[in-house]
Amino acid sequence: MSQWPDTRILDLLGIELPIIQAPMAGATGSAMVIAACNAGALGSMPAAMLGTEQLREELATIRQYSQRPLNVNFFCHQPPAPDEQRAQQWKQLLEPYYRELGVDFEAPTPVSNRAPFDAAACAVVEEFRPEVVSFHFGLPEKSLLERVKATGAKVLSSATTVAEAIWLEQHGCDAIIAMGYEAGGHRGMFLSDDLSSQVGTFALVPQIVDAVSVPVIAAGGIGDARGIAAALALGASAVQLGTAFLFTPEAKVSASHHRALRSARDSDTAVTNIFTGRPARGIINRVMRELGPICPQAPAFPLAGGALLPLRAKGEADFSNLWAGQAVHLGVELSTADLTRRLADEALARLV
Repeated sequence: MSQWPDTRILDLLGIELPIIQAPMAGATGSAMVIAACNAGALGSMPAAMLGTEQLREELATIRQYSQRPLNVNFFCHQPPAPDEQRAQQWKQLLEPYYRELGVDFEAPTPVSNRAPFDAAACAVVEEFRPEVVSFHFGLPEKSLLERVKATGAKVLSSATTVAEAIWLEQHGCDAIIAMGYEAGGHRGMFLSDDLSSQVGTFALVPQIVDAVSVPVIAAGGIGDARGIAAALALGASAVQLGTAFLFTPEAKVSASHHRALRSARDSDTAVTNIFTGRPARGIINRVMRELGPICPQAPAFPLAGGALLPLRAKGEADFSNLWAGQAVHLGVELSTADLTRRLADEALARLV
């Protein structure tokens, strides 16, 4: 019998610990997922930056080394209509950086893309049948969601407001990730693009718990056992942590990102749209300071990053997204497995 006070997520997802390793596109690969799964948490494989063959390879590796329940995460945004004028205005805003770094401003702008969930991705889900499929930015269209559910997968998605949580439950989510404003990476907001509507984790969680009947997973600003215990005390059935796992050797982060993580403090992150065109929290760097974290000229998601790619090649830390949440200073350098077990042991000690 589990010692955890609320076993709904454990029972629903078939996991041992009420901890979900967040799917962090670009930073999470099969090694982190395998380690998290085998430690008793729910490992989450992000698919948004992978082609279908790359995703197949990663899932095959995970299945080879872990038989535990697995989550695969997808974005379900609508690709934007082409807007050449906005793209040119954005690149012109960046022109001084091109000149400073000696980058060819006249060269074609690289394409920065994150693929939304589609029929090809759904076919991979049907092939590998992960126990959990999670989405960001709402849910996919009904026929695709029905195909996912037909595999037996439990469906999760992120809500950044109570209204989003209610919408997700009404449209078939088995559990809801309550994503507070403190969280690193892309905001999961989908019913509104108004950042002033965003709510902190420990105000959001109990309100979502009261508003829906499905289990709630707390995310954002949870960096240690104290945060886990607090989230569970507020009614969450589990927690999802991302930034904490960026300090592990399994994280696929650059050397400059790792240095920034190690030195960042509580006030060193901000929500920005510069790197992708959609609000996301990261460590403040030069381009965020000089252009302002929210820049109206940035092209729509996910196109903003293309013009930054040549600059990243020359001045990585100044022009790269350094995703991290507000609890970044709580990070400790442990392996994924050791971190998972330590978080669980210390949180349980506070609860029993």
